[in-house]
Amino acid sequence: MGLSSVVVAVDGGGSKTDAVAVSLDGEVVGRTRGPGSSPHDVGLGASVALIDTLVREVAGGAGVRQASVYLSGLDLPAEIDAYREALTGLPWASGGLDVDNDLFALLRSGTDEPDAVAVVCGTGMNAVGVRADGARVRFLAVGPVSGDWGGGSGLGGEALWHAARDVDGRGPHTLLTDAVASHFGVPVPTLTEQLHLGGRDHSELAGLAPAVFAAADAGDAVAQGLVDRQADEVVAFVRACVTRLDLTAAPVPVVLGGSILRAGHARLDDRIAAGVAKVAPRARIITPSQPPIEGAVLLALTAAGSTPEALTRAGAGPVRERPQERSA
Repeated sequence: MGLSSVVVAVDGGGSKTDAVAVSLDGEVVGRTRGPGSSPHDVGLGASVALIDTLVREVAGGAGVRQASVYLSGLDLPAEIDAYREALTGLPWASGGLDVDNDLFALLRSGTDEPDAVAVVCGTGMNAVGVRADGARVRFLAVGPVSGDWGGGSGLGGEALWHAARDVDGRGPHTLLTDAVASHFGVPVPTLTEQLHLGGRDHSELAGLAPAVFAAADAGDAVAQGLVDRQADEVVAFVRACVTRLDLTAAPVPVVLGGSILRAGHARLDDRIAAGVAKVAPRARIITPSQPPIEGAVLLALTAAGSTPEALTRAGAGPVRERPQERSA
């Protein structure tokens, strides 16, 4: 016999979307993965349609008591409100419904402390800071116009920039030139023309991020400069959060997520740790071993009023290893 009601959690980004259904006592009853669902990338309508499909799939015909949806691209209050309104008419959204940025799923996957910071660095970058009294620090995170740089898109764009200048003589030689040509299978000038004329999408440049780290490991000064800049951007987010929340002297957990921060790049990690230690000496850097969807599940169960035992059960599965902590 199927369950009469379930709690559903969704965590979606630019490349993939995870959805999980659990019973009120924390047992997983459905799990699936779909493509990226960021409304910035696919549009509001397509994003909502995908989320609707995934939620129905994992719910398996049971009523949805609580749905908690956390997506990248929901950065502004107006975007969050518009997305919630778009979901409201769907049958499964008639119970409890939470909609917010995927940073909150990442944050909960690493800590439940009331004073905390989370930074994500994957295709792009964003961060959030929270304090026990309800204060929050958020960022517009809409690209260069809001002061943003970094993630795979930022690193890839800079890699091509330096490669182009190497080829035409304006800049120093860099291993990135051959790496860019190898990755795309065409010379750098040809790639530039393809991007300019619309033959390729600029989003493809995010795929160059591993090449940047490989070149840095090989001693390339240009690539090392990009890795250092990426680390400094992470520290800048942390500094802004703890300063604005008056938490610079607190033992605040700093949760790091996203493909780039989870990859274990020594130069990047060491520089982040050193930088965080300067701006918040008592901070603890946490890189959760479990994916953000597990944090979304815990948030959804909490919103549904589940017991502490249910939360423990939901966090005790094989994908819920202890977070890897290191002192900053």
